[in-house]
Amino acid sequence: MSSLCDDLHQWLNVNLSLSTVLILLGGFAVCAFLVLYIFLWTTTLRDPPVQRSKSESVFRDPVSNQTHMFPLTVATSPTLYLSLVAPAYKEQDRLPKMLGETMEYLENRQKSDPSFTYEVVVVNDGSPDNTSQEAINFVQQYGCDKIRLLELDKNRGKGGAVRMGCLSVRGERVLFLDADAATDIKDVARLEKALDALTTDHSVPALAIGSRAHLQEEATAQRSFFRNILTYGFHLAVYVLCVKGVKDTQCGFKMLTRSAASTLFQLMHIDRWAFDVELLYIAQQLKMPIKEVAVNWQEIEGSKLVPLWSWLQMGRDLLFIRLRYTFGLWTLKLPKSKSS
Repeated sequence: MSSLCDDLHQWLNVNLSLSTVLILLGGFAVCAFLVLYIFLWTTTLRDPPVQRSKSESVFRDPVSNQTHMFPLTVATSPTLYLSLVAPAYKEQDRLPKMLGETMEYLENRQKSDPSFTYEVVVVNDGSPDNTSQEAINFVQQYGCDKIRLLELDKNRGKGGAVRMGCLSVRGERVLFLDADAATDIKDVARLEKALDALTTDHSVPALAIGSRAHLQEEATAQRSFFRNILTYGFHLAVYVLCVKGVKDTQCGFKMLTRSAASTLFQLMHIDRWAFDVELLYIAQQLKMPIKEVAVNWQEIEGSKLVPLWSWLQMGRDLLFIRLRYTFGLWTLKLPKSKSS
């Protein structure tokens, strides 16, 4: 009888201990959730940062020295076929090559097909060097109807520069591309063909995005083990938290219909490296069709990406993108004043 009582007492102690541990763990989880929610609530800017100053609303014609207004919304009707947006920060050395190749390609297309109309918008993202002057040199050569310089008052980040540029265009289709000429400009035709397969109507939202996934095996062999770990970790986080079904979210060569650009860039919040992920996350949430297209790409020296620090920033942004939309701190509804 004494042995039975001892066993019962021991059983009760063990189960009480387990219950206590579970209660403590549950309480800790609730506290952690509340702390996280309060942190996000107090640090989240609810509205996308689409506001611009007066100086960011105009471009200058270097020939006449007069200033003209950018279209301040892409909700208006297009007047051109294709708009290209190139964000540039400290790109005085790489920008001339990219613009030279791009303008040559666009001019040749227009000569063979006069109905092909285009513009290039270079967005100087608060560069302290001669990036603006390099862009102005091309404006002087081709005229501000074909190439324009958008000067941001301060550095917004690549996502912020792309947003401001894509909300200042006249084209039916909007392509944003990097200033380093890493992607062959001739591949714009591949994106056009892919977008044609989705829609030829600029008022229908759709995206065709460049992809380097077919180059992954070669890139993996050339990268260090540590960098491969970071890369695979980032891709896993993108898949788990935000975007599924897209092999390469970060290629800086994406084409959108005017409707897609109008909606996505007025909803997007992220200004830094992870902006591509948020853009595609919003597109998928809104059921916009996305076509991924293999493009020719090469590594160009002078990248602004700092491997470890940039990956950590992007990982943090991925988590916050998912949490802020899940908690309703960010929404997928356009303000009436911006969608009218």
